[in-house]
Amino acid sequence: MSTATKPRHIGRNISRIRELRGMKQEILGEAIGTSQKNISVIESSETVDPEKLKEIAKALGVTVEAIENFSEESVFNFFNSFYDNSSNTGAQGNTHNNHCTFNPLDKVVELYERLVQAEKDKVEYLEKLMKGK
Repeated sequence: MSTATKPRHIGRNISRIRELRGMKQEILGEAIGTSQKNISVIESSETVDPEKLKEIAKALGVTVEAIENFSEESVFNFFNSFYDNSSNTGAQGNTHNNHCTFNPLDKVVELYERLVQAEKDKVEYLEKLMKGK
C-alpha cells in the first residue's frame, strides 16, 4: 500500500474557489482576457501554466499558493474557527457587535410593499393608456 499523495487537481481547485466567490466562468474569463470555453478547459486540467495561474489567482482575489493548496476541509476548518471565535467575548477583549440593528423581516415586508405599489402604478398607467384609445 502506497502512502504517496496524489497530485492536486489545480483546475478543480480553481473551479471550487470561483464557485465559492460566486463568480461565473464568463466573468473569470473576461477578467483574464479569455473566453468562458477556455476557462472550462482550464478547470478540467490537472495542471495550469504558471503565468495563467497568476492571472487567475489575481482575478479570484487569492494567492497562487491558495489555489495550489486548496482543500474543502480547509474551507470548513476556516469557517468553523471563525464561528467558534466569534462567540468569544470579554476576557479576550473581543467586543465586536455583530447583531443587526434592524429586523430583516421588516426589510422584506418593506421591499414587498414597494414592489406591490410599483405594480399598481403600472396597472393604473396601462389603464389610462387603454382609455385614451
